[in-house]
Amino acid sequence: MQIHWQCLAFHQLNVHQLYLVMSLRQQVFAVEQSCVYQDADGADQAACHLMGWSVDGRLLAYARLLPPGVKFADASFGRVVTSPDVRRQRIGWQLLDQVMQAMDRLFPGQPITIGAQSHLQSFYGSKGFVAIGPEYLEDGLPHIDMRCPGSVGAIA
Repeated sequence: MQIHWQCLAFHQLNVHQLYLVMSLRQQVFAVEQSCVYQDADGADQAACHLMGWSVDGRLLAYARLLPPGVKFADASFGRVVTSPDVRRQRIGWQLLDQVMQAMDRLFPGQPITIGAQSHLQSFYGSKGFVAIGPEYLEDGLPHIDMRCPGSVGAIA
């Protein structure tokens, strides 16, 4: 499947793109995962928004890339999501590759800390992330903080 990747600052998003991003995040995190939380948490404005588009304009994948000091002292990313329509097609792996490349462009050589859903430890571990603390509940779901050292672009 051909995917067009786009990484935009918040002020570069048009209304249509923002609507599709918020819709996909709510579809998966709030509805599918039955998780009640404040999605519009004030971090979107500081973020770059990585979006994967199909050739017919559907939003297939998304992640929010954050500079140091917004969620963690380190650079971070989150809201990593793929559309239910393309699950089991390895789009998530493509998204993670794109996330790591974009993080290296945006924050070269800086470490990255994330709050990962616990069941995704091996997924993020494939890119050099290691758990740095105990498991905790966030919005009713088990999470664990993970960290990857700098020079993330060198991690394959």
